[in-house]
Amino acid sequence: MNTGNQQNRRLIGLVAGVVAGVSYGTNPLFAKPLMESGVPVLVMLFFRYGLSVLLLSLWMLARKESFKAGGRELPLLLVLGLLFAGSSLFLFTSYAFIPSGLATTLVYLYPVLVALIMVLLRFYPSWQTWLSIVATFGGILLLSSPSAGAEIKLPGVILAILSALSYALYLVIVNRSKRIRNVSEHTLTLYALLTGMVLFACLRAFQGGGMLEGIDSASDWGNLLGLALVPTMISMLTLAVSTRYIGPTKTSILGVFEPLTAILIGTVLFGEPLTWKMALGIAVCVGAVVFMILKPGASSGLR
Repeated sequence: MNTGNQQNRRLIGLVAGVVAGVSYGTNPLFAKPLMESGVPVLVMLFFRYGLSVLLLSLWMLARKESFKAGGRELPLLLVLGLLFAGSSLFLFTSYAFIPSGLATTLVYLYPVLVALIMVLLRFYPSWQTWLSIVATFGGILLLSSPSAGAEIKLPGVILAILSALSYALYLVIVNRSKRIRNVSEHTLTLYALLTGMVLFACLRAFQGGGMLEGIDSASDWGNLLGLALVPTMISMLTLAVSTRYIGPTKTSILGVFEPLTAILIGTVLFGEPLTWKMALGIAVCVGAVVFMILKPGASSGLR
């Protein structure tokens, strides 16, 4: 691959990584009104994934793309779906045991976990990438530190870390697996979403209760559609592109735009306070990402 193509791929991967982070960070914009309307988490997740499957299928049909996955590819695509859906489920469940700020901090361990997994696979991130990981995690600590005296229960900590690990494994497999290398980003994302949809339907059936509980108005359906389109379908598609083009480690660092976007939405639209610690955390995170982009490392393997 010539230098020009490498630079183009890197630019596309960086832009896709930012879009993935920003789009995923819009979760509160759609999820908060739904939760206030009394929509249960499993119902929300089912429609989030199910509507994404419908939208992506229509897009692929319009483009006459193949839905086919080979016998060797299908099991791994199902595993990817379970990992991505599991990451969401572990995170939401952890909120019952620990403050959301602490959960956010623990989940953002995933860039560290990605880097460690890559080291085990003998792909060594550059020192600039390690420094960016440390700096972004420090920024997340400032952004998401729980309030004094908050109750912390071990199951919540474990669930949040499992969420981070599931997401880290998803990123590494998408980048490193030769078995799915020829599967398009659209097909990969479709099967992952379909697996999640089935998982959440089964869990809701086991839990009991209607699949339309809490969905009472056109605005609820609008928020479900927005949840399916922006922080799910768009985020997963651009995440797959970024992971394949610049690697899972750098993609995970760009994931810092998730909490930054969520905080911006909370401040501007929901009137949530922005403290000096949060502002400092934002500055640290943005600085770390800029440093990583300007210092990409010596080779494409260092990612």
